[in-house]
Amino acid sequence: MTTTATAHASGAPPAGRSLGWALVVIAAAQLMVVLDGTITNIALPSIQTDLGVSAGTLAWIVNSYALAFGGLLLLGGKAGDLFGRRRMFRFGIVVFTVASILGGFATNEVLLIAARVLQGVGAAVAAPTALSLIATNFPEGAPRNKAMGVYAAMAGIGSTVGLLLGGVLTDYLDWRWVFFVNVPIGIAVLLGTRLLAEGRPEHGRLDIPGAITGTGGLIALVYGITRGGEHSWTDGLTLGSFVVALVLLSLFLVFQSRVEHPMLPLRLLRDRGRAGAYVTMLFLGAGMFATFYFLTLYLQQVLGYSPVKTGLAYLPFSIGMSISATLGSRLISRWSARRIAGPGLLVGALGMLWFATLEPDSSYTWHLAPAMFVTALGLGASFVPMTLGAVRGVAPQDSGIASALLNTAQQIGGALGLAALTTVAMTTADDLVPDASATFYRAAATGDAGLMSRAAEALTEGYATAYLVAAGLFVAGLVITVTALRDTRPTDGAGAPPAAHLG
Repeated sequence: MTTTATAHASGAPPAGRSLGWALVVIAAAQLMVVLDGTITNIALPSIQTDLGVSAGTLAWIVNSYALAFGGLLLLGGKAGDLFGRRRMFRFGIVVFTVASILGGFATNEVLLIAARVLQGVGAAVAAPTALSLIATNFPEGAPRNKAMGVYAAMAGIGSTVGLLLGGVLTDYLDWRWVFFVNVPIGIAVLLGTRLLAEGRPEHGRLDIPGAITGTGGLIALVYGITRGGEHSWTDGLTLGSFVVALVLLSLFLVFQSRVEHPMLPLRLLRDRGRAGAYVTMLFLGAGMFATFYFLTLYLQQVLGYSPVKTGLAYLPFSIGMSISATLGSRLISRWSARRIAGPGLLVGALGMLWFATLEPDSSYTWHLAPAMFVTALGLGASFVPMTLGAVRGVAPQDSGIASALLNTAQQIGGALGLAALTTVAMTTADDLVPDASATFYRAAATGDAGLMSRAAEALTEGYATAYLVAAGLFVAGLVITVTALRDTRPTDGAGAPPAAHLG
């Protein structure tokens, strides 16, 4: 990819500027943002011991990032459209990098959680503007398809690299390095932004009522989801959060239909294919988050893997995601999105069904590794057309918010899916052995091999049941794909399809 970008209505990079290097900058930013969603997970036990964090507070070191990220994505995408995508991209990377430094130097749980919130703010600005910068910098056709394929691959590769890197840094250095590692990446991305076209800021003004109700509604929704998964779906604060989310999001839709410059132009959702891509991304997010979460617990709890060994165990997932995302980005110029995403979702569902046959002594070589590879093949093939669909045919003034919607769908889907599937897994396990997780650790500490074995069987059954439900989510995404995406392949004047074909 060494051709130069052609002129766009939204502004073009100077002649001679390499598309390949521009893609490296955008991909590195996406890798950093996605990586941070998982790199902290493996370091949590060390953080808990070093800072004296309670079990109830520990989860918020992860959830606070998801809360800010998911809640502010729409606002971040709209800000890029109005104030300049490269400018806001730089702002998001600076905020994220500074927050990483603060997190690495945190001396107590309050400072660490505050740093994680600030990281989420930076990610909410950087992620949607990164995707919209692909539409700004890469002409339609093969260059944009390849760029989108790389971007989509970062979603899976970044998550698995986060698990691997988190284990290595925690075991051989210190948990603080899971935050410090973002600093050199952030600096490199900032230096590379001069390779990106700015694009013309769009006319209009920020929709303040829409920003308040939309952002507030999403934050309330994500909070209710995470709290429901941790405590109870009938908890008063959980139900109250859902009520607040319903009211605010309803008001948000009313405002969007009446204001001159809406934060979310409802016309984006009138395209059946694009709307279907967003809904499908909900299911994809839920499945991917569940894969990492339950498999990490299974590897470390039941099989007794160390953090480093757990990270290395995810290599088949990274390999599968890279292969299918690369192949998908090439096929999208020949086949319709439905012909790529449909089989991808089916393969992903088969991978989840494979995980649903877990036993306490399942073989890594013959069971876990191939199941990871198959699941990753399905996810990678599905991510590419859905990512392309977020910005296909979108007017330049809407590309940032269209990109933000895709990221929002993935984050909300992941939070909702993980909370629901965690409830399924723990309920199943606790029905077999009361308080199975605590019982497992208690038995391990006291050396009660019999009780530990029974608890391990109960936990494994819970994870397997969750994977069975996750397979159903993938099938639901398959139904949406088949019914919403048209099996057409429009072509440009040269006879080559310009981008993804979602509607």
